[in-house]
Amino acid sequence: MARFLKEDFLLTTETAKKLYFGYAQKLPIIDYHCHVNPKEIYEDKRFDNITELWLSGDHYKWRLMRSNGVDEYYITGEADPYEKFVKFAELMPKAIGNPMYHWCHLELKNYFGYDGVLCGETAKEVWELSRARLQDERLGVRGIIKQSNVAFIGTTDDPVDSLEYHKLLAADESFGTVVAPSFRPDKALNIDKPLWREYIEKLSAVSGVKIENLDSLKRALGARIEYFSRCGCRASDHGLDRMVYARASEKELDALLGRALAGERITEKEAEPLKTELLLYCASEYARLGWVMQLHYNCLRNPNSKMLERLGADTGFDCIGPDNGSRKLSSLLDALYTEGHLPKTVIYSLDASDNAFIDTLLGAFQGTEIAGKLQHGSAWWFNDNKEGMREQLTSLASLSLLGNFIGMLTDSRSFLSYTRHEYFRRILCALIGEWVENGEYPEDYGALGEIVCGICYENAKKYFEL
Repeated sequence: MARFLKEDFLLTTETAKKLYFGYAQKLPIIDYHCHVNPKEIYEDKRFDNITELWLSGDHYKWRLMRSNGVDEYYITGEADPYEKFVKFAELMPKAIGNPMYHWCHLELKNYFGYDGVLCGETAKEVWELSRARLQDERLGVRGIIKQSNVAFIGTTDDPVDSLEYHKLLAADESFGTVVAPSFRPDKALNIDKPLWREYIEKLSAVSGVKIENLDSLKRALGARIEYFSRCGCRASDHGLDRMVYARASEKELDALLGRALAGERITEKEAEPLKTELLLYCASEYARLGWVMQLHYNCLRNPNSKMLERLGADTGFDCIGPDNGSRKLSSLLDALYTEGHLPKTVIYSLDASDNAFIDTLLGAFQGTEIAGKLQHGSAWWFNDNKEGMREQLTSLASLSLLGNFIGMLTDSRSFLSYTRHEYFRRILCALIGEWVENGEYPEDYGALGEIVCGICYENAKKYFEL
């Protein structure tokens, strides 16, 4: 029987071990999609305890606590930090098969040197050990990033953000990791959301463009895209919930904008043509600048209306929201391809049943100028578990070119989440190792090493022009 979390954790074959320890393990991390705060990086934030580091803002952990019947007082409420940690520790033995069990124990081992098992009985021991270790400067934010060997961090930033901390980090020669903004214009496109008009006023003020019609809205977004580009931006990120594609004339779109600017409520269906037009416009700008466009969809946000009213959005109540957006996505890509405006594009669906569709769609729009110009994004959010990663990797390998894949991301707000890259790399090497030992691929470590190094680091480095 294998011992829990031993050195060859998840590496079930000798080939897998050679690939992981010989190639993948020591490669730098390119975390091209995450939600960490650049201010905390610049100020080298320190953490007083593991609750602040682990449970503050971590929706994955909050969902598990709710699933264990923990009162919200101990999750997002005012309970003592130690009490919150104990409540989380108590549920861990029940989390068998959940990636959080692996992630947490990898984090405890890698950053705190703890080789035990977290549970209610060991909660005090882990609390005291971690609190003592957090006094070490190597467990400040910058220390965590450095010891995790992170070469690049792509944060997620709103068009109205000043990016002041990105500028300060870029000028700080003492910090070796590149931290770049990613352009996330969802609030500008979501004309059907209640706070859209208030947001447009902010966008108008920061861009210096009075927004009163479609042309001025595009100019305002264009001004912010240029600003982001000057600040080192390499990518955009669009959270679409559902894919959109519907066309309308400029006159019709101006009329729609006029209604929204006047305070009239716009329905989701009515909003679709405007979202499409703005997405096409932004994509053309990304293509001009050489940016990567990230599209993620099929999320059902805030289905629990009572908890939305109580806690607000982004508090751990979203879920997978299957929606047949395949034809709309293909139409969007076709319009961009036809017009010569298709940028490098990464596509993520929260519904894993879309894997085969995405992997075959890539092949319809790949180009000769860039190998792997269109990418199937790494298994993410509810899919970044062992089985979800294997399914995504297997589908991509079966229907496209796995060797061109740009690999893992954290999509996280936690600075300890870099262990997810280790988790991914172990799963990747295990899968490839199985194929080799089954006689499905030659035991050619020159070719295998190139594939593994590409997926774990080199492909993303080239793709994001680092």
